[in-house]
Amino acid sequence: MLEKLFGIVSVVAEETAAAASDVAATGDAAAVAAEQPNTVAALLTSFLPMILIFVVFYFMLIRPQRKKDKKIKEMLANIKVGDRICTIGGIYGTVAGLREDTVRLKVGNEDTTMVIARWAIRSVEESPVENEGDIIV
Repeated sequence: MLEKLFGIVSVVAEETAAAASDVAATGDAAAVAAEQPNTVAALLTSFLPMILIFVVFYFMLIRPQRKKDKKIKEMLANIKVGDRICTIGGIYGTVAGLREDTVRLKVGNEDTTMVIARWAIRSVEESPVENEGDIIV
């Protein structure tokens, strides 16, 4: 990419030098002034699609993903004892204890204790899971 950029810059410099030598030979300074903006405009139009692609990628992919990651980190930081959660494996449980990177869950009728990683929590449930006591085995 940089080699291509430096190549374009060197071509522009060569064209400017050639135009300056033509001015010295013919004495037509207006012709050189008219050619230089065209090379700058050509350089700008060659980079414009790349700039537009980056802007589109930023607003369509990068920015929404950052917002989603920020929301997930905030949710994981605000978990407290007694919250109902769902893990990425689909296990529903109640938080019984918290550590820096692990969570202890109570699951099922007998309050079986499980230890899971904090990153394995998909969501914090707002309402309790209905029919938890009616588990069919």
